[in-house]
Amino acid sequence: MTETASVTPFKAVLVQLRTGLLPADNLVQATQLIREAAAQGAQYIQTPEVTNVMQENRKALFDLLASESDDISLKAYQALAAELKVHLHIGSLALKASPERAANRSFLIAPSGDILASYDKIHMFDIDLENGESYRESANYQPGETAVLTDLPWGRLGLAICYDLRFPALFRALAEAGASFISVPSAFTQKTGEAHWHALLRARAIENGCYILAAAQGGVHQNKRETFGHSLIVDPWGTVIAEGGTEPGIVTAEIDPAKVVAVRKSIPSLQHGRRFSVRDPSQHPDYLRAVRGSS
Repeated sequence: MTETASVTPFKAVLVQLRTGLLPADNLVQATQLIREAAAQGAQYIQTPEVTNVMQENRKALFDLLASESDDISLKAYQALAAELKVHLHIGSLALKASPERAANRSFLIAPSGDILASYDKIHMFDIDLENGESYRESANYQPGETAVLTDLPWGRLGLAICYDLRFPALFRALAEAGASFISVPSAFTQKTGEAHWHALLRARAIENGCYILAAAQGGVHQNKRETFGHSLIVDPWGTVIAEGGTEPGIVTAEIDPAKVVAVRKSIPSLQHGRRFSVRDPSQHPDYLRAVRGSS
C-alpha cells in the first residue's frame, strides 16, 4: 500500500450489465445501477468492459464511436461521480482512437468528476472457439502499451481488462509496483467463462496477495453474443467474497486493506521473486550434434 493510504475498510460494488447496441440505452441501464450502488453506501463502483456499446459489426461500431473528448457517456459518468461523490470506475468504453482503430479504454473517475487514470487494454482477444464462435478484437481495436496504477484513499489500484487476465506477468508487475487491488472489468464469453473465469481470478489474487475486483457482462446480448456474468470479488487469500449471477445487478463486498498486508506478510512471494534465464536445449551444441547425427 502507499504511505498515505488508509487501512480503513471500504465498500466496493460491481455493476453487472448486459450491454446492447446503442450507447444511449446502455447509459440509462448503467446509471440506474450505479445510483443503486451509491444508495447502498458504495465508495468504489466498477462497471464491466465495453460499458457503452457491444457491437461486432465494424461499420456500425465506428458509426457510433466518439473520441474521448467528445464521448457523451464519459461526460455523463464524470458528472454522475461528482453528484454521487464516489470513485466511479468505468470498466471500459469503446472510443475512436483514429479513423481506423478504436480504443478499449478504462477510466477511474474521482468523486470530483475528474479522471484519475485511464488504461488501454493491452492484450487483444483474437480467438476461434470450438463451438464456432470467432473474435478478432485486433481488427477494430489498437492495443495499449502501458500498465497503469493509480492511488485510491485505501491503497493502490492496478488496472486490467478482460483478456489481460490470462497474462499473469501483467498482474505481477502491478503488484510489485504496489497494487493492493487489481480491477478486471470483463466480457468473458459463456464458454471460456464457465471453464476458466473463477480459476483465473482466484489464481491472480493468490499469486499476488491482492484483492481482485471483476465486474462482468452477463447474458445474451442484442448482437447475439453470450457472456458469462458472475461478477466476482476475490480476497488476497483467494476466497470469493461476493459473486453475481447472469442477470444485470450489483455485487457488494467490504474490502479490508489490512488483509492485503497480512497475507503478503504470511506468504511474502512478492519479495522472493528472482530473475532467471531459460536454457533452450535445442540451442545446446551437443543437442544439435545428436539431432544431426540421427538424421
